[in-house]
Amino acid sequence: MPRVKAAQAGRQSSAKRHLAEQFAVGEIITDMAKKEWKVGLPIGQGGFGCIYLADMNSSESVGSDAPCVVKVEPSDNGPLFTELKFYQRAAKPEQIQKWIRTRKLKYLGVPKYWGSGLHDKNGKSYRFMIMDRFGSDLQKIYEANAKRFSRKTVLQLSLRILDILEYIHEHEYVHGDIKASNLLLNYKNPDQVYLVDYGLAYRYCPEGVHKEYKEDPKRCHDGTIEFTSIDAHNGVAPSRRGDLEILGYCMIQWLTGHLPWEDNLKDPKYVRDSKIRYRENIASLMDKCFPEKNKPGEIAKYMETVKLLDYTEKPLYENLRDILLQGLKAIGSKDDGKLDLSVVENGGLKAKTITK
Repeated sequence: MPRVKAAQAGRQSSAKRHLAEQFAVGEIITDMAKKEWKVGLPIGQGGFGCIYLADMNSSESVGSDAPCVVKVEPSDNGPLFTELKFYQRAAKPEQIQKWIRTRKLKYLGVPKYWGSGLHDKNGKSYRFMIMDRFGSDLQKIYEANAKRFSRKTVLQLSLRILDILEYIHEHEYVHGDIKASNLLLNYKNPDQVYLVDYGLAYRYCPEGVHKEYKEDPKRCHDGTIEFTSIDAHNGVAPSRRGDLEILGYCMIQWLTGHLPWEDNLKDPKYVRDSKIRYRENIASLMDKCFPEKNKPGEIAKYMETVKLLDYTEKPLYENLRDILLQGLKAIGSKDDGKLDLSVVENGGLKAKTITK
């Protein structure tokens, strides 16, 4: 997907970042708590880092069913450092478990942070982070399913994403890049979805003081352009309302396979102006995206509610959940925790896809 990033102070340019060197299978790394981890096979590679299977150090090799992964990046790069700060502040296992317990949730789709540190290899320093392992991402499933999710699936997904956003917002962060490729299924339970990639996560409210609304031309259109918020298009630092706006665009795309501005993503100003025009007239957005008579009224109500939020305003998450629950009720369903995705164990895809 097209992605436009703003030039940000203190962040190195791509040209100055270095690629991660391959780690050997069986290599031992030690985190800051002096806990040893064993590296397994590589399972992914980003622009500047690698992801490997990982497990606690033992005499046995790391199996294909390893419960963790290790993300590795040269220590002078930036994205993993930013992501690490989020996990250290907001994603310790005890923090997540306390939230699940007090909110009476079945689970929370925030990956757990298990450790991090620096590792020297061949005279070079690498930063690493240990986190949960996941299965398939929603983008692969969405594309395999002819770029459509059922209304029930979209509402179930969005209820869980609202749980995630409320948690990270209450811990002073916004995500800023919610999209299907950043939503991964639990490795062993395909009814559980997790929001990942906090490399662009922004601490919008450090020590309880909200950042002020300020337009910065250098930051214009930051994020993934088809989904990013109007604030981001205007160069404003992310806030809670932006995350919720992005989720609204995701819901529409998952239901219809297309957003009205997707035919011209190379023109960020056109995309921004389209979003502004449709925000001012949500009914016209619904008519454009859902030309049939049976429109999902809960999506319109959600978008109308989000557009009224001020930049620094705390959203009423329970009200937004109630709107989506009413949508489930309207189609004769309920919040049963089932995503109804075409997946099998370990987040793989079935040969056949479900129909809308």
